[in-house]
Amino acid sequence: MNFKLILRFTAIVLLILSAFMLFPVIVALIYREYHLIKDFLIPVLIASLSGGMVLFTVKTDISRVHIRDGLFLVVMLWIIASVFGAVPFVLSGEIPGIIDAFFESASGFTTTGSSILTNIEDKSRSILFWRSLTHWLGGMGIISLVVAILPLLRVSGLQLLRAEMPGPEVEKLTPRIFRTASILWLIYVFITLIETVLLLFGGMDMFDALTHSFGTLATGGYSTRNASVAAFDSGYIDWVITVFMILSGINFSLYYRIISKQFIQVSRNTELRVYLGFYVIAVLIVVFSLYGNVYKSIADCFRYGSFQVATLMTSTGYATADYDTWPSLAKSVLLLMLFIGGCVGSTSGGIKMLHVVTLVKQSLNEIKYLLHPRGIFPLKLDGKSLNKSFLYSVFGFVFLYISFVLLSTIVVSSSGTDLISSMSASLACIGNIGPGFGSVGPARNFAFFSGPVKLWLTFIMILGRLEVYTLIILFTPYYWKKI
Repeated sequence: MNFKLILRFTAIVLLILSAFMLFPVIVALIYREYHLIKDFLIPVLIASLSGGMVLFTVKTDISRVHIRDGLFLVVMLWIIASVFGAVPFVLSGEIPGIIDAFFESASGFTTTGSSILTNIEDKSRSILFWRSLTHWLGGMGIISLVVAILPLLRVSGLQLLRAEMPGPEVEKLTPRIFRTASILWLIYVFITLIETVLLLFGGMDMFDALTHSFGTLATGGYSTRNASVAAFDSGYIDWVITVFMILSGINFSLYYRIISKQFIQVSRNTELRVYLGFYVIAVLIVVFSLYGNVYKSIADCFRYGSFQVATLMTSTGYATADYDTWPSLAKSVLLLMLFIGGCVGSTSGGIKMLHVVTLVKQSLNEIKYLLHPRGIFPLKLDGKSLNKSFLYSVFGFVFLYISFVLLSTIVVSSSGTDLISSMSASLACIGNIGPGFGSVGPARNFAFFSGPVKLWLTFIMILGRLEVYTLIILFTPYYWKKI
């Protein structure tokens, strides 16, 4: 294990997070929350001094990262970021419990959006801004932010990105990985600004517009209101956030292809078409279930149905209605959305649409083999044949994902929580979704869980954000075996 490399990268991440922690200081100055400024500056100063000292004294080559070091480093950096993000919550006394603060911070960085706060509106604006900013930073990825800011990482940048986003492939849009990361972040910032402006036109003030844009683009769901987006009671705001939730669930590399005028590649993207198709079908079923049973107006059915399908499918977690009281058909569709998630390369959680498409295609192929045992049926996606290593990766991921949902359900239910609440809490956390059903529904929160259960749920939040493999491999003997 290269501890010098780990120390240097940790110092770099803490320095970057310290710089972003100055933004809530500005918010504290604007809203005259002067007593909270020290609660942000203390961790900033400590992290800056210690980080600077490490960078000055610890010298090592960071241009190359061994895969073992990369996996360990990514996991440690996500944990350290979550701990660092929790410090202002504890120092300010607004979330005094260390476990609760760690849960809230990890939920932010992993873009889960599950909260232990029972009354959000009595919290200071600077604390709420930092809470939402953790969403936005974690949405595109902490490591990708480091790579985008520090182009000197070169080869190591690709290795770390593969560990942070261990999907089928980390797509290089340009020959240099730091430029790819920079492009994705610029697109991320640009779409955030567009949504912020549109929400301002809807009557939100700058604070609410920014924080809700952070939560939308990161598909996180932290709101500044107890009733979430429903508090604004605006059809315009609902539709703006619905549209941007759907946009955030799309692979961000496709936006670069649109900018590059590669429209044919985008239009032929199988995952995108299936993702949008799933969404439309789910909305129609939910609207059918709601009409006449919950809402008398078809417009209201589309307004609330579209929003709730989008928020769960993209793992955002905002709410404009208590869907836990909806008819069983609607709830069944929403529960399915908890599993599926958005596209690979997006900020959403869940199993991801590409994995679902792959599993369906392979299942159909197996049916063909039963009818024609000697046939050859290559599995193709977007006109390209998929190799077996990709298939094995998808099968393994889905198996581990479902296994951890079941294991987590047992762990949570051991605390006395009912089965529906235990399973949906597990799904909500590993899928980085936020609210679930039952005791953790959209009108409730996670505050009632015991400390050990909150720590377990925090663990599976990070597990889900790193798509299982990166974290779970550290617990295998293969990782620690010397070669």
